[in-house]
Order: sequence, then structure tokens, then C-alpha cells
Amino acid sequence: MPSTIFVLNGPNLNALGKREPGIYGGQTLADIEAMCVEHGKTLGLEVVCRQSNHEGDLVDWFHEAGNVAQGIAINAGAYTHTSIALHDAAKAIGIPVVEVHLSNVHAREEFRHKSMLAPAAKGVICGFGADSYILALNALKTLTKHTK
Repeated sequence: MPSTIFVLNGPNLNALGKREPGIYGGQTLADIEAMCVEHGKTLGLEVVCRQSNHEGDLVDWFHEAGNVAQGIAINAGAYTHTSIALHDAAKAIGIPVVEVHLSNVHAREEFRHKSMLAPAAKGVICGFGADSYILALNALKTLTKHTK
């Protein structure tokens, strides 16, 4: 039975492909999710993808993942910089969390440099476009090998 990894996406990521393609690329969220599912198969992972513009949905999915998954890759979008609730959820669930960003947030506006989630995550991957998700899945595969 493959290990399950949740790939969670926060607000406005449903607009990928249309929203500022010069920053976020031209791929849609559906493209990225399909890429994650396919790459997960090569790693022996079952990838469950979800997106919401609502913070509470993301928190609920953290708790669900804590019961059924071995890790989470999350692009929390703007909630990265504001959500103590996601920070607390990451600390509460007992599985590794990897924060993901398409763009290099540290090369952008100052307000994007601070992550509320990063201190509760195993690591942060940013700036590699859609490949940031692939790197996160690779990291989670390695992390789950060490937690079994």
C-alpha cells in the first residue's frame, strides 16, 4: 500500500495559469496536480490534491491528513504570511509538512519574506515554479522513509 501525501493549495491558486503568469507560470492548478499525482506514482506515493480559498478548510485537511497521510506539501498562498491557525495545525498533526511556493518569495515584496508556517514545517521549497511541488514530494518521500 503506498504512502499517502496530501498536496494542499490555498487562496487564489485556483487562478493559476491566468493570474500573473510572469510570476507564477502558465500552468494551471490542474496541470500541477496531475504532475504531482504522476510523480507520486513514480515514488510509490498516493497523492491527494485539494485547494481552498478558505483557511478553515485547510486546517480541517491538516487534521484529516494527520489521521490518514504520512505528510503534507502545502502552498498556503497568502495564508503563509498570516495564518497562526495553519502553524498550529502543522504542529498538532505529527507528520512532516513541507511549505511550497512557485516563486522565490524572498526576492519579492517584503511582506512575503515572513512565513507563519515555516517554523512548524520540516522545510520550505520556493522559486522553482511547478517543480517546487516535485521537490517537495521528493523531500516527503525521504522524510517518510525515516519515520516508519
